[in-house]
Amino acid sequence: MSIRVLLLSEVKDLGVEGDVVNVSSGHARNYLFPRNLAALVTPETQKRVEKIKREREATRVAEVEAARLVAAKMSGSSCTIPVKASETDKLFGSVTDADIAKALHAQGFEVDKNQIQIEKPIKELGVYEIQIKIHAEVSATVKVWVVEE
Repeated sequence: MSIRVLLLSEVKDLGVEGDVVNVSSGHARNYLFPRNLAALVTPETQKRVEKIKREREATRVAEVEAARLVAAKMSGSSCTIPVKASETDKLFGSVTDADIAKALHAQGFEVDKNQIQIEKPIKELGVYEIQIKIHAEVSATVKVWVVEE
């Protein structure tokens, strides 16, 4: 027999705070309720679910708006990465996402190398347009100039 419960905090492989899920009565009675991870769905908990959803949506909207502001600043910027290269414009090594993150950090942008979307490391001199994923819904394009030292 399964019952509907409101999760009061995140439970691995089940959901996050505010989710209403169906679980077996034994799992709820023996694991979720004693640890205050869930509560039975009642009219009071339904109100709590709605409040949590509104708060979560407001937080998400604020995060997206902040990411859009950063993307607007970042889209107009470019960075230069000096590297050693051969006479045929081939690099002695490559420019990776970590190098791009370091160059953007020097310009004041807090970018993690995992946010930089390049398929493979850059191995030639030139100008490249790189996508930076700032948020799940927002990305920016930055010009990267790879020049000879």
